[in-house]
Amino acid sequence: MIVFPAIDLKQGQVVRLAEGDMARATVYGDNPAAQAMLFAEAGSQFLHVVDLDGSFAGRAENREAVEAILEVFPGHVQLGGGIRTPEAVAGWFDLGVSRVVMGTAALKDPQFVKDMAKEFPGGIVVAVDARDGMVATEGWAEVSDVSIVDMARRFEDAGVASLLFTDIGRDGLLKGVNIDATVDLARRTDLPVIASGGVKGLDDIRLLALHAKDGIEGVITGRALYDGRLDLAAAIQFAEREG
Repeated sequence: MIVFPAIDLKQGQVVRLAEGDMARATVYGDNPAAQAMLFAEAGSQFLHVVDLDGSFAGRAENREAVEAILEVFPGHVQLGGGIRTPEAVAGWFDLGVSRVVMGTAALKDPQFVKDMAKEFPGGIVVAVDARDGMVATEGWAEVSDVSIVDMARRFEDAGVASLLFTDIGRDGLLKGVNIDATVDLARRTDLPVIASGGVKGLDDIRLLALHAKDGIEGVITGRALYDGRLDLAAAIQFAEREG
């Protein structure tokens, strides 16, 4: 099981939001590239980066910060946030991004996402962000009438790499991962699932690793790392051993 440390970008700074609310951002630093290197030094070969401003704008708003991360991080970078055109997708892959995460586009233009998955095999991750079991879009500002399972099943035969499932009600609040909902989704779809939202410590990593055989590919963690509640090196070693 892969542990993805997260770098969320807002106006060039490293931040974490509470429940996806841009007005409830905690700033953890103003040097994203330096933060990426700290994660690399802790043993991370994977990184999850989100252009928060881009999620709302529908285009790259933190390009300079992302490019700086790509220049220094030696592993795989998974990037999301406002990537909604073929040019944007191709442009990020050209710059060295390993995976592109698409959420709003996946709900509003699923054929586009399927086309991108075909053009970039193994490179597209579909974000299934949920509030009370329903898919949320536009930087989580809007909630649709589509269930997370229905959303996931639309892409089972499309060639996407995995699903990124976030329980918005737990994100950035250190409440613990919604294990039941995450595992249920993994069991009900053929796609690997990456868990996100609410990681508070090593126990969440342990519980998810127990379900790696059910299709849990990895877990994203942010605030727990920045607040010192989770040691990244220990989490990576544990996940590799157990998952």
